[in-house]
Amino acid sequence: MSDRKYSVATIGLRLDGFLEATLRNAGIKAEYDICDVQSSDDDFETPDVQVTFSGPDVDLLLANRAELLLALEHVAMEALRIPSDNHSRLSFDANDYRMLRIEELRVSAMAAADKVKRTGVPFRFNPMNSRERRVIHLALRNEPAVRSESLGSGPARGVVVYPAGMASLPEPPRFAEARRGAPHSSGPPRPRGARR
Repeated sequence: MSDRKYSVATIGLRLDGFLEATLRNAGIKAEYDICDVQSSDDDFETPDVQVTFSGPDVDLLLANRAELLLALEHVAMEALRIPSDNHSRLSFDANDYRMLRIEELRVSAMAAADKVKRTGVPFRFNPMNSRERRVIHLALRNEPAVRSESLGSGPARGVVVYPAGMASLPEPPRFAEARRGAPHSSGPPRPRGARR
């Protein structure tokens, strides 16, 4: 595969060392398999390398929408110094969580598109990471009556689905801008009834 940037041969040893130490120090009882991913026609998620976890603590990794699994994946990418542009090239999974989540997002995207077509009102998804936003955008790419756009910044960034001809919503104000109009206080808060 010509566009492969990472492989077990190039990052496997360092990734194995990171995971072995991290899982041991965290007391997480799980095994993992690091393997190269074969290219496929499914462009929703095609990583170069996948780590698949199994074992007694897999449910812990998958709790709260796989919060720990995704955090472990993110920290591994930072430890391996994988640039953010390439984060989709390494994927952590357990119990087919990724495949099931992609299908859930695809179904949600189509339901949002149907609602927008029916009502003419934009639909805003809850904030999600860049991989999940990409799935929404790709799921809607062949829907000519709607368009999707990422809106917001940082952890508040999400996807809005619009009728095809509608202008974009304004970006939500950032916290600092939202506070601009709030009364400015000097000094620490006073107890109730106290005078300055």
